[in-house]
Amino acid sequence: MLRPVLAIRYDAAPVPVRSDLPEAHTHAWQRLAAPGTWWTGAERVAIAAEARAAARCPLCRERKAVLSPGAAAGRHASVSALSDAAVEAIHRIASDPGRLSKRWFETLASQGLGDAAYVELVGVVATLVSVDAFCRAIGVAPHPLPEPQPGAPSRTRPADVGDHGAWVAIRPGRVGNVMRALSLVPAEVRNLLELLEAHYFGPDRITDLGETGRALDRAQMELLAGRVSALRECFY
Repeated sequence: MLRPVLAIRYDAAPVPVRSDLPEAHTHAWQRLAAPGTWWTGAERVAIAAEARAAARCPLCRERKAVLSPGAAAGRHASVSALSDAAVEAIHRIASDPGRLSKRWFETLASQGLGDAAYVELVGVVATLVSVDAFCRAIGVAPHPLPEPQPGAPSRTRPADVGDHGAWVAIRPGRVGNVMRALSLVPAEVRNLLELLEAHYFGPDRITDLGETGRALDRAQMELLAGRVSALRECFY
C-alpha cells in the first residue's frame, strides 16, 4: 500500500501563489516517489537527490569552467548508490545540459544505462529542477524529497517507437519534437505535461496568443520564456 506524500503548500511564500501550482507540485512529488517505468521509487528519489547534489559537486563546477567538459577528469560527489553511468548522466543533465553530445550518450549506453532508463532519468531530473527553480524564484526553501514508495517498475516499452533521428527511440507523429523527446517513456511525458500546464501552458494553448488568465500577459510570458531559454542554451 502506498504511503501518502505530504501536500506541498506555499502559504508562507513572500508572494501570492496560484492554487494550481502547489497542487501540481504535490502531484509531481507523488510521482517522483512512486515506482516508474524503469526505476523504483527509491531510485527515482535518489536521482532527484543526485540532481540537487550536482550544484555542490566539485567535478561539475570544474567542468563548467573549462572549454570542454571532457578536459576535467575525476569522480562526481555522489550521494547515492546509483551506478557511475547514472550519476554521470544526472550531474551533467542538471549542471551542464547545453554541452551534452551523442558520443557522451553512447558512452553511457556502453556502460549499461539503457535508452528507456535514460529517458526516465531525464524526466525525473527535469521535474526536480523545475520545482526547485520555482522555489528559488519565489524565495522559499526547496521541498524535502518525498519518502520512496514501494513497488516494482512496470518495464513496459511502447511498441510503436523507432529511430526518427533522435538519440533514443521515439514515437512517430506530427507533434513537436519537444513533446516527442520523452515518448519512449509515456508516463514521463504525462508527468511533465502537468507541470507545463501549471508553469506555462498546455500543448492545446501554446498557439493561443490571447488572454492568459495569469498575472502576466502573453507577450511578457514569451519575453521571459525566450530569455530563460537563451540563458539555458536551449536548442530551440
